[in-house]
Amino acid sequence: MATQRFAHYPSLNNTPVIVTGGASGIGELIVRAFCEQGAKVGFLDRDEARGAALAATTGALFEPCDLCDIDALQSAIASLNETQGPARVLVNNAARDDRHDWREIDAAYWDQSMDTNLRHMFFAIQACAPDMARAGGGSIINMGSNSWWEAGGGFPSYATAKAAVHGLTRTMARELGGDDIRVNTVVPGWIMTERQKELWVTPEAIEKHRDRQCLKTLIDPVYVARMVLFLASDDAAMCTANNYMVEAGSI
Repeated sequence: MATQRFAHYPSLNNTPVIVTGGASGIGELIVRAFCEQGAKVGFLDRDEARGAALAATTGALFEPCDLCDIDALQSAIASLNETQGPARVLVNNAARDDRHDWREIDAAYWDQSMDTNLRHMFFAIQACAPDMARAGGGSIINMGSNSWWEAGGGFPSYATAKAAVHGLTRTMARELGGDDIRVNTVVPGWIMTERQKELWVTPEAIEKHRDRQCLKTLIDPVYVARMVLFLASDDAAMCTANNYMVEAGSI
């Protein structure tokens, strides 16, 4: 593939941004992409070592936080808003696609999966939206997944949570549209993050997945970050309540 020439968005320069789960994987690429645009970036993550290292190399602000602790989450968001100004962009990125057998999970595991992959998104919106509205509006981007679109197996609680993200996006787009706040879902396919490569990428799995993609190039996380930038920018001013796929035409 030819070297990509990516866009610069003047509307993101000096814009306060908050990213959840920003210390690694797709989240790290999102943090770096916003920093390259000149945005004022704050991010949350429970991985203190990686978060501190990323903050040191990018200049982004890092708030260590377990997103399942809603009080801690909302306190961290308040701290970032106080330091860098009310967020005009919120990226609800954090999630974990842990594999599990539907016959073996119990109620505690199910609840933990919902906490990890869905619940914090609503409460991050709740913490950000009032100040975002008073600041003149903004963009909220929730990270979905094409796993449930494809009827993928091996992680039913994760797929259920990710399906619910789309409902959250649609209803909050209606709730917040009057305040000029846009809410969208980015829908990644199988993205080649470090974690995916370490845990689940095998030659057999890659061959099977290439057959499902219209484009045969494996998806680098940078392309998810580029879609997030577009939806955060003024270029996407009339985009809300919708899904934006980054899955190479996977079927």
